[in-house]
Amino acid sequence: MSTEIERKFLVAKLPDLSGAAKAVVRQGYLTAPDDSTELRLRQKNDKFFLTLKGGGTMVRVEREAEISSEQFETFWPETEGRRVEKERYTGQLPDGRVYELDVFLGGLAPLRLVEVEFQTEAEASAYTPPDWFGPDVTADKRYKNKTMATNGVPA
Repeated sequence: MSTEIERKFLVAKLPDLSGAAKAVVRQGYLTAPDDSTELRLRQKNDKFFLTLKGGGTMVRVEREAEISSEQFETFWPETEGRRVEKERYTGQLPDGRVYELDVFLGGLAPLRLVEVEFQTEAEASAYTPPDWFGPDVTADKRYKNKTMATNGVPA
């Protein structure tokens, strides 16, 4: 079983992104925001994925498979009204960890979130983020992409 352990933060100020890899992402949800399991379609540049995520906040099950563009387009219409568009910057923090910074587009602009993944829950709990990270929103369900895809930017 694949488990994802991550923390999510608002972004207080953008870091230097010149060394980060950029991807244009569009994703849509086949499940409703209140479903305990999340089934998502994602296009990341020219690659396509189907992802299942379990319930939870900092620790949850994640399974992902790459799919063809034809498979993606077959199911994409079913995500109408539950979509997110963003630019994702992937870079390395001074401590060696990888961050993924999302700059949301469309109706979710100007929201910016950053996520960091960990090997263990203890490591995640003990983590001290850099100064450009803002408040921790890991446990705030309003900042889950599937919730924002339906409800918009949290108030």
